[in-house]
Amino acid sequence: MPFIADRLNRILPSQTIAITQKARALKAEGRDIISLSAGEPDFDTPEFIKEAAIAAIRAGETKYTDVAGTQTLRKAVADRLNNDFGLDYTADEICVSTGGKQVIYNVMTATLNAGDEVIVPAPAWVSYPDIVSLADGKPVVVQTKPENGFKLTANQLRWAITPRTKWVMLNSPCNPTGAAYTEDELRALTDVLLDYPHVWVFTDDIYAKLAYDGFVAKTIVQVEPRLRDRTVTMNGVSKAYAMTGWRIGFSAAPVSLTKQLVKLQGQSTSNPCSIAQAAALAAVSGPQDFIAEMVSVYQERRNLVVSMLNEAPGLSCHTPEGAFYVFPSMQGTLGKTSRGGARIDSDEAFVTALLEETGVAAVHGAAFLTPGYFRVSYATSTELLREACARIQSFCKGLS
Repeated sequence: MPFIADRLNRILPSQTIAITQKARALKAEGRDIISLSAGEPDFDTPEFIKEAAIAAIRAGETKYTDVAGTQTLRKAVADRLNNDFGLDYTADEICVSTGGKQVIYNVMTATLNAGDEVIVPAPAWVSYPDIVSLADGKPVVVQTKPENGFKLTANQLRWAITPRTKWVMLNSPCNPTGAAYTEDELRALTDVLLDYPHVWVFTDDIYAKLAYDGFVAKTIVQVEPRLRDRTVTMNGVSKAYAMTGWRIGFSAAPVSLTKQLVKLQGQSTSNPCSIAQAAALAAVSGPQDFIAEMVSVYQERRNLVVSMLNEAPGLSCHTPEGAFYVFPSMQGTLGKTSRGGARIDSDEAFVTALLEETGVAAVHGAAFLTPGYFRVSYATSTELLREACARIQSFCKGLS
């Protein structure tokens, strides 16, 4: 197809979305499928948030808003960042977008020139490197180590920085590993970044409220305020408020950059949905106690899944600090054959056979730039998780 732009050849379709769609298709065919592939809370959006959206519709709030979102919402987002992290931003430094993914796309498109480098610690969310590539940048993947909790170290960061480095991307708690940086671990990274004034930081804090065992997630500017003028803090309502379909994310950044993000958004999608903005306003400014209730349930599920997966022959599962994923190693199953005759020669072969033979959908580690692992989302009911993990155990016991 000669009319397709070359830039599309740099990227692949989202593999997490592809596997989720395959699981849905199999379920529609009547298969008994348990999908652990989607990064989506199984909790419903809280009632007071839904009621705020309904009230907005009835009040006629169905027109265009400012491109960056309503002034009221941007002020509320700034207040929420202050309450949660002690960050001092104004409404003029906030840009509300159609989901966190658009925030990343806006920032990379607005700042990268051909050949600019972006450091991406792996395992990493599947969209980071593709968005960088679409924006003509060069993703520089730095493989973290399980013995370091899948977290970027100061030495790794220092070695990865070059004169072409423009950004380092951080995600804490992380998708897919659930790893979250302690304040000391972030401090070690900020100490390096202070030596390289040409490097900016993009911090994806979308899972920051989902942390366990008393862990309190910190963010870069909170740890090192001197990096404020070269940091973009990204967050949103999708995970902590169970609002994935509402499509609201937001960035906090210096006014000079925020103006450019708004200019770009004004020539692409313009403002986010006005009704979704009303719901987001209720979320960030309303009661927050329900989040702790969700976190308690997620922690119980995490403990269950980690325990059961560690009982499966050939699997080894680290206990993560946050998000709602685990990222077990399947390397002990390599070279074996399943009951159904599938040869397990890669993580993709493992999850493919697992889906076809047991009906459990997970995502292979290579999709997150780290072969030899797979991602399980525990954002589903405890009953289904128990059954899914039992099927995984049975699958692994059947390998020979």
